[in-house]
Amino acid sequence: MQCPKDKNVELTSSLLADAMQVQCCPDCKGTWIPPEQYIEWKQQQPAVESTLPKPTLDVDYATSPLDARAALCPDCRHYLARAKVNLKQPFYVERCPNCGGIWCDHGEWEVLQELGLHTSIERLFSSEWQARVKEQNYAERERQATREKLGPELAEKIFELAGLLENHPNGDFGVAYLMRRFDR
Repeated sequence: MQCPKDKNVELTSSLLADAMQVQCCPDCKGTWIPPEQYIEWKQQQPAVESTLPKPTLDVDYATSPLDARAALCPDCRHYLARAKVNLKQPFYVERCPNCGGIWCDHGEWEVLQELGLHTSIERLFSSEWQARVKEQNYAERERQATREKLGPELAEKIFELAGLLENHPNGDFGVAYLMRRFDR
């Protein structure tokens, strides 16, 4: 079985998470997780609700130089689908849409573990999850633009006020008041 990122390198057998039989690339250090191994391992794990990580979360991780390279499934030769893990240093996890096998570039599995996403990798590929990532990206860009236009101190006060108004039963009254002040 060849490495999906470097077709000239044979994958070698290894263990992941002390129990899962996987195939590793000795050159790029990526890991192929066969679907049946992942399912079996996952059934033995405690149920954990995975949440979308904050895009500003800074995890000690260096993106693999091969992360952007398209790849074929080493089992069934279909193109691997990519799901973005949105962090300060984002990366992509690949999964075969045909057989369900998972490819993690060097270090990605450890980040998924740290984020609590390693037991629900298939969720990363759902349209719901990807829509939430897009919403989160938009919100973060909007916050950054607010910081740039108003300065960091005033922007933080605005964010704090917005949170207070959102959580207040009459918060809409406060928003209406501010809007009337700017309509003059």
